[in-house]
Amino acid sequence: MTALPDRPGDPCAFVIFGAMGDLARRKLLPSLYNLRLNGLLPREFAIVGVSRRALDDAAYRDAVTGALRTFATRPVDDAVWSEYAERVHHVQGDFEDPATYERIGAALAHAAQKHGTAGNALFYLATPPGEFCHIVRGLGAAGLLGESAGWRRVVIEKPFGRDLESAVALNRELASIVREEQIYRIDHYLGKETVQNLMVFRFANGIFEPIWNRRYVDHVQVTVAEELGVEGRGDYYEQAGALRDIVQNHILQLLTLVAMEPPSTLAAEAVRNEKTKVLESIRPMSPEDVLRNTVRGQYGEGYLGGQKVPGYRAEPSVSPASQIETYAALKLQVENWRWAGVPFYVRAGKRLARRDTQISIQFRRPPLLLFQEAGVEGIEPNRLDILIQPEEAICISMKAKRPGPSIQLQPVRLDFSYADFGGLPPATGYERLLHDAMIGDATLFHRADMVEASWRIATPVLDVWSTLPARDFPNYAAGSWGPAAASELLARDGRRWADRE
Repeated sequence: MTALPDRPGDPCAFVIFGAMGDLARRKLLPSLYNLRLNGLLPREFAIVGVSRRALDDAAYRDAVTGALRTFATRPVDDAVWSEYAERVHHVQGDFEDPATYERIGAALAHAAQKHGTAGNALFYLATPPGEFCHIVRGLGAAGLLGESAGWRRVVIEKPFGRDLESAVALNRELASIVREEQIYRIDHYLGKETVQNLMVFRFANGIFEPIWNRRYVDHVQVTVAEELGVEGRGDYYEQAGALRDIVQNHILQLLTLVAMEPPSTLAAEAVRNEKTKVLESIRPMSPEDVLRNTVRGQYGEGYLGGQKVPGYRAEPSVSPASQIETYAALKLQVENWRWAGVPFYVRAGKRLARRDTQISIQFRRPPLLLFQEAGVEGIEPNRLDILIQPEEAICISMKAKRPGPSIQLQPVRLDFSYADFGGLPPATGYERLLHDAMIGDATLFHRADMVEASWRIATPVLDVWSTLPARDFPNYAAGSWGPAAASELLARDGRRWADRE
């Protein structure tokens, strides 16, 4: 969780399976270009794109150049790009065809000889999850995962399974072919600057850690709200839903960073051990708990930015009777000595009032007796908001006396914004993660036991939801803050969501 090392990544060939897909074009290629601009991409480097399209190197270079000009977060410098364009190669083939991996092996040997990649290779699986095992099996059978001549690492995108059973099966399959230390399960949320700053904020500031516990904290909220709908991905969302898409991975990872104990060192395994302990401390839900402590929703038509938008069931590739949730809210309990009795309320949803990802730590309410004679009826508790997107900031809500002869309390906010640093160059959010994979730092990546622990939390909820179809879908209007039941989930505990207008 320290700052990016000054040194570039290790010499390597960056092999992209799904080289012509959206993820490669919109995120991976612009991220590599940004790393080059920042001096963090090695000179001894090559890109090997693997796809089913019949492209030679020249045609693939043209496609990569076009993708960069379209999706780069900064202007493309022709002189900088031309230096790397000659390092771009393409391998055509089906992912289930052994001949494809023979051609990849030849391309890696060529890259080592021509570009000095030292036999190192980073295999990025920018493909649907159904291809993961086919690709890893193919790499293993072709002898491309052995590390006798250089390191070999495999980067896998979420989702890591659909439930606990499938996640265990996927991990078991991968472990039979490649060592866990070679697997980098990526979560792009953990590449965001504010997320990375969470550990620094907690453990490098002595004023917070002493009060970061059940004695002083009333409850914690984690929100991932999106204005967007499914944006043409109805076929994917019909298989996923908000719980699988956001809560099981992104939100639970944010929760671990809030709740974890201080690691003994900043080494990857020490940090991931503490995060795993948090997931294992979350109380599994019984079916009765699911009915009482979870809320699901699906958006209907509504208005956003003054424009009418359709409901989820009217989106392309979505069933007109869909039972898939586009909103999920859960009340979780972390049963350890630090957090026992402190509820963690988490929620994620599409077509909500605004785009907003934040963590809110609400502290306990102070006693009122001291101010009663001054006519103060109530004092709102202090709250710490860690804003992740679209703003990246940290805000503390406090009380101060308004100037004048009487005691009147005025809420004030102490704010820190990353804009105070002068702003960072526009980025995709993948840069840090790709660089970490190149230098072998797995701190921000999921480990097999972390994945399975998070599915142990999510799977009982999915089981109940699949058994009992929702009777009220759609149950919130696009442009609102979600179903009324989500507000009631907190209201019965005397609390409310920390919505920002």
